[in-house]
Amino acid sequence: MLATLAAPVFAQARPNVVLFFTDDQGYGDLSGAGNPTIHTPHLDALASGGMKLTQFYVGSPVCSPSRAALLTGCYPKRVSMHRHVIFPEYDYGLHTDEITLADLLRDAGYRTGCFGKWHLGHRPGLLPLDQGFDRFAGVPYSNDMSQFHRKKGNKYPHRLPWIEDRKVVEWEPDQRLLTRRSTDAAIEFITASRGERFFCYVPYSMPHIPLYASKEFEGRSPRGLYGDVIEEIDANVGRVIATLEELELTNDTLVLFCSDNGPWLPFKERGGSAGPLRGGKGSNWEGGQRVPCIVSWPGVVPAGRVCREVATAMDVLPTIARFAGSELASQPKIDGHDISTLLLGKAGAKSPTETFLYYTAKGELAGIRRGPWKLLFEHGLFHVERDISEQWDRRKSSRELVAELTALAKDRDAEITANMRPTRKVDATLFDSAR
Repeated sequence: MLATLAAPVFAQARPNVVLFFTDDQGYGDLSGAGNPTIHTPHLDALASGGMKLTQFYVGSPVCSPSRAALLTGCYPKRVSMHRHVIFPEYDYGLHTDEITLADLLRDAGYRTGCFGKWHLGHRPGLLPLDQGFDRFAGVPYSNDMSQFHRKKGNKYPHRLPWIEDRKVVEWEPDQRLLTRRSTDAAIEFITASRGERFFCYVPYSMPHIPLYASKEFEGRSPRGLYGDVIEEIDANVGRVIATLEELELTNDTLVLFCSDNGPWLPFKERGGSAGPLRGGKGSNWEGGQRVPCIVSWPGVVPAGRVCREVATAMDVLPTIARFAGSELASQPKIDGHDISTLLLGKAGAKSPTETFLYYTAKGELAGIRRGPWKLLFEHGLFHVERDISEQWDRRKSSRELVAELTALAKDRDAEITANMRPTRKVDATLFDSAR
């Protein structure tokens, strides 16, 4: 057994779990976050009925490492998934010896499904069914890795497959339908799982560029195509929530919504907004790793709350394990923390995250946050509670603090480096016929 059942944390333990994970959506891309031209009524309603976490950080400013952190509860470097994203020609992925959130919940009796973008390894033995999921429908990597969107003469002109479980059922799927198809598969899974506990992971491909919206949503938003894409995601989240209501599962289901990293700013109007935050995808500024996060569980997570404590995507695994009654004692070392007291709205609850390390998109140590202070080695020292936009560098007036935080960051990184676990390499490729 990978996990053993523990005593419930409280009477309503062992919820179903629906986890939405969008791609490159910014901190300021929801109307509930103040965006004036993107309308997200379903997500805003989810937040009103649950909790917004305003200082929620992902493990990396790019896709694959961030997803590894979410599903393992570890810094990407600990599981050797820190060196940027996985491209179609790569022969490695997240090691199947790692215990993912899906492994943990399946072992606790949950049905598990992944519907959308995977991006943790696409060769045989590295797909979702090899990492704890019972069902998979979606694409193995980013939508720009399609043959239609790679530069001419590219050495590896791979095509984008739509996969169901382990089988490629379609090459170059219509990207205007990716959001709806992922949602359709998720709804089918939830409906079939009624009467059982389930974990439904919905990592949407959008709003990663190239942007596509269905005919139903194209031209809707004053924000342009990017706004259309976000509004389509919002509507499809609404479809899943409506399904839970129809099946009378709302009160038994924990729903979490967040993004894998910040917006892709160089693409201007094709990218999103980090709102008041500086920077975006690929950077260690707040806009690169602080993302929107909403958690809902009616009757358990207090409605209408805002949590301003630091939390991270690595906390998702240990927290859901606690709610599901799963012990983590047999787990390899993880870096996330149980934040159930924050989500339950306990009086005086504080973040268990004493420090948070920032790694670049290529996995190099870039800085550290402790309390309100954030040090980026190349850019400065910032009090991010008072200076959310990271405009005022305090290095000159806080030299001792800079030295202390630098030493602490290097010490924490040294422990992770010394205990790195390997990825898994696979020689054969599932997509040779696509070249």
